[in-house]
Amino acid sequence: MDGRRRQSRLGSGAYQLTDETPVYVISVAAQLSGLHPQTLRQYDRLGLVSPDRTAGRGRRYSARDIELLRTVQALSQDEGINLAGIKRIIELENQVAALQQRVAELSAAVDGAAATLRAREAQVHASYRRDLVPYQQPQPGSALVVWRPSPKRPMD
Repeated sequence: MDGRRRQSRLGSGAYQLTDETPVYVISVAAQLSGLHPQTLRQYDRLGLVSPDRTAGRGRRYSARDIELLRTVQALSQDEGINLAGIKRIIELENQVAALQQRVAELSAAVDGAAATLRAREAQVHASYRRDLVPYQQPQPGSALVVWRPSPKRPMD
């Protein structure tokens, strides 16, 4: 199974139907996709569209699988792409989707780390004592010379 198959539990044993829920047998999937059942079996053998399997090894297609079957058919018939090329396209699209998901995860992690850093920086700045001025060592060539005239002597 690939990582995209999942079912969500709702309360006491009820399942939520999603686009990824395998519900269609091969004959229904063939009708919905406009393909012959033998074509669906061939696509499964080639790894183009891999439906879930029941305990008795029967194929169960999801709505997402039906859409993928239609895409494979369009690429093959309309664009003239061979099945090996279609398989590569599907693999690359899956890889792009996985990378986009990873980028989103990393972006969220960076945003969280930046927020934590800003909070920590604000905490440090709030802890400064405002009555103290930090001493800075004078830089060479930047010394200030103060001239004071000598006190006047009283006239005799």
